[in-house]
Amino acid sequence: MPYRLTVLGTGYLGATHAACMAELGFEVLGLDVDHSKIERLRRGELPIHEPGLEELLQRNLESGRLRFTTSFEEAAHFGDVHFICVGTPQIKDGYAADVSYLDSVVESLAPHLDRECLVVGKSTVPVGTAQRLADKLVRLSPAGQRVELAWNPEFLREGFAVQDTLRPDRIVLGVASERAEKILRDVYGPLGEVPIVVTDYPTAELVKTAANAFLATKISFINAMAELCETAGADVRQLSQSLSFDERIGGKYLNAGLGFGGGCLPKDIRAFMARADELGAGQALGFLREVDAINLRRRTRAGDLARELLGGSFDGRRVTVLGAAFKPNSDDIRDSPALDVAAAIARQGAKVTIYDPAALDNARVAHPELDYAGSALEAARDAHVVLLLTEWQEFVSLDPEELGAVVAARNLVDGRNALDAEVWRCAGWHYRALGRP
Repeated sequence: MPYRLTVLGTGYLGATHAACMAELGFEVLGLDVDHSKIERLRRGELPIHEPGLEELLQRNLESGRLRFTTSFEEAAHFGDVHFICVGTPQIKDGYAADVSYLDSVVESLAPHLDRECLVVGKSTVPVGTAQRLADKLVRLSPAGQRVELAWNPEFLREGFAVQDTLRPDRIVLGVASERAEKILRDVYGPLGEVPIVVTDYPTAELVKTAANAFLATKISFINAMAELCETAGADVRQLSQSLSFDERIGGKYLNAGLGFGGGCLPKDIRAFMARADELGAGQALGFLREVDAINLRRRTRAGDLARELLGGSFDGRRVTVLGAAFKPNSDDIRDSPALDVAAAIARQGAKVTIYDPAALDNARVAHPELDYAGSALEAARDAHVVLLLTEWQEFVSLDPEELGAVVAARNLVDGRNALDAEVWRCAGWHYRALGRP
């Protein structure tokens, strides 16, 4: 008999995992304590923007393979395999990860687990969390030792989450028994031939944080080179292109610009450092402090470039910011570099207007002090400087003459190195970009 799956937590990760597992043919029950979110999901409405996911959600609701609930008791009785997909945000007063949502799920689910089942953590956690939760499950569940835990980290990229779930480049299984391994191999069997790494809890926990730390380091490395290029009069795009031909380095994540943000990389590298400190190995990850600092400095520099174009002051000037999401094809504004720069410029006296194809509603809630527009041209009307800070294709494809016709001055900061500098300069724009002459 096929396993029945539950997905506990229906945010970005959970909603994606639930819809994709149903697409693979499983009966899936999604759970969340947020009643309004569950009602929206039942109607086939996504609380997030993710390409291709809403169609998947609606198709599997109609098929009956996917349902949603707010009842832990119902989830416990329904599921053979329970995937935990709740967030682990950064704590308010430090770098460590807040794992209270994980504990809450385990404490709410465990008392209803009265038969053999597998609980699978997918959240990004400090190393050591899985073993602690495994012990808690056994202690709190009526089924005791028949309730097992596995750790199966996710590697989703926002904007490509459906693709990354249905066509993953690897699957990591942190298990404590052959039984748990077999169940998860069966669950992921419909994906076909995918590399599977079977390991212990600590290694599975470290894989995700190590991957994010490596990506953050690579991004900050090229941004550090951009800082050097600016002082030396060199071009970081040509430098990056030259490096990318070296197969030991490669070109992915080697694009200089405003740096990384979002709900994963920034908080995950900080939590990684905090956990290393707790384990007495903080010195090993000391370099990540500079990775974080380089990333934040790029935001300051983007504002500096805009101010230089305006003769040294934002006071009373109209500024357009194109982009609010931390990356294109997403409405996620968590730790968004674009919004961070926009807010900083506004504090210096500018009147800032923002446009983003998907993230305006979220941005308005987070920054009501800023102005918002319904299109790029509307946002740019009478602007003294335009900053491209999220590289949506809509912005990359802008016509410099059409945009130039509505602005007060043709000043442009390309915070993502996404535009052809010569095309914009030939159209009369004063073009500046991070790491370029």
